[in-house]
Amino acid sequence: MNRRNFIKLSATASAIGLTPIEINATLKPLLSMMECPDISNRKLILINLSGGNDGLNTVIPLNQYDLYSNLRPTLKIVNSGTNAYLKLDTSLNDDQQIGLHPALSGLKSIYDQGNLRVLQSVGYPAQNKSHFKSKDLYMTGNDGNSSNNGHNSGWIGRFMEQYYYEFLDDPFPMAVEMGSPKNSLGFHGVEEHGMGLNITGQDPSGYYSVLNGLGGTPPENIPNSDYGKELEFLINADKLSNKYAEAISTSFNKGKNAISYPSTNISDQLKTVARLISGDLQSKVFMVRLHGFDTHNSQAEELGNPIGNHYNLLKQLSEGIEAFLTDLSSQNLANDVVGLTFSEFGRKAKENGNLGTDHGRIAPMFVFGEPVGGGVSGSNPDLSEAGSSNNYQIETVQHDYRETFATLLKDYLGASKEIIDGSFFNHTSNRSFYDKPIENLIKDEFNVSKYCIKAPSQPPKDGKEWQIFPNPFEDKIILYSINELEQVEIEIFSSSGRFILKRTKNAVAGRLHLDLKNLKSGNYVLKLTYNGLSETHKIMKIK
Repeated sequence: MNRRNFIKLSATASAIGLTPIEINATLKPLLSMMECPDISNRKLILINLSGGNDGLNTVIPLNQYDLYSNLRPTLKIVNSGTNAYLKLDTSLNDDQQIGLHPALSGLKSIYDQGNLRVLQSVGYPAQNKSHFKSKDLYMTGNDGNSSNNGHNSGWIGRFMEQYYYEFLDDPFPMAVEMGSPKNSLGFHGVEEHGMGLNITGQDPSGYYSVLNGLGGTPPENIPNSDYGKELEFLINADKLSNKYAEAISTSFNKGKNAISYPSTNISDQLKTVARLISGDLQSKVFMVRLHGFDTHNSQAEELGNPIGNHYNLLKQLSEGIEAFLTDLSSQNLANDVVGLTFSEFGRKAKENGNLGTDHGRIAPMFVFGEPVGGGVSGSNPDLSEAGSSNNYQIETVQHDYRETFATLLKDYLGASKEIIDGSFFNHTSNRSFYDKPIENLIKDEFNVSKYCIKAPSQPPKDGKEWQIFPNPFEDKIILYSINELEQVEIEIFSSSGRFILKRTKNAVAGRLHLDLKNLKSGNYVLKLTYNGLSETHKIMKIK
């Protein structure tokens, strides 16, 4: 594998000035003999349960089983017999005692191995129960109250732009998606739109050959017109697809699967992902999809018999994940992969009388993989919240979906607060998700957040020398330059042009820390003067 853009670091003061890796200063004396681990091949696998998974039949709250049974007299998962729920873990607290749907025996096995964590009541503050809108909110990093994280870019794209900037010109896609011909908004960055490749319906082994044989010779002269701009875009997109397709085909042909997979669509997708990883494809994020979770009817067939659409979907999911992890483990690749399931929303607590359930607010997440700390995060949802007055909705969100992603970006991938805030930010509460990780989601031996954090490495846009992070900010900002600049004059003006303050500071290894806690909340203009040059930046204080 080509890892020229990553450096294994000695955790010493001298290393801080040489690379984009930051080591927590308070830990330096303890880490003088340690190295930051090489995490350059770590990957995230996202499994989209499209349609809105029924979380209440997926993860059954055993401490409220009678109330659950009253809400679902026909659809309930029974507590005895061959179709009974799978009791997860008797050592958990009473309000965490859960049963898994009987189709999830594979996930139960992964939990028993210590490699599965169940996250209860995942959602976002102002849940939208439209499939399309909620999917967009999940992919853009928004919360239903505002679209401040961007209409036209996705949080995964923004993250990759900042964190993996070194790789954006390399001949492999930053992300690979399959399971739907539609390209996800989540992989669109602010500046870079060609970071992902959708290989749905393709034969990865011959993907490059197919694409390479489709196109003719592009015209030599591109007209200076709207048509010309569209033509140039199509030509560049074709070149990009060809470049990425070659990496896909090469890795697929080089890789292998060490085990047999079930013959289902989701298993086929995960089987392809495992083979691409085995073949050393350097893509960082993979997204696969399992459709059919919009179970308004035929969710089950009859009382006491969970067999139906939901059973079949969960069985495919569970068996596919189990095979995927077994395959990776057999090839010594399991340490580099963490996966999770997510759905755009959950279902109501009460069945609908049509052997199904209607749109709800919250749903559980499963996070899985060798690096994952097994267990349950959160307590069982409170079914007493669901009544006729609120249309039988469970309302309390225990985990914002962005908390999960932020924890993985921080603890498993080593992203800094600045990068996470640039990917998504809690604009409703003006709080960073960096400061609220989910405890024990990543095992200590895989957690890099205490030792090594990768700061932004992206050069400034628009020809500017400096980057500003975080922005918006609460108390402090950090200024980054890719060059070794020594002295910088800093001036701050109000949005109307009124002079606020002026300071001169020395940069260390191209970075400055600026304390602005005394500023009032609002918009400001930051002017930087250095080496006879100057540039301005708009900044926003939010607290």
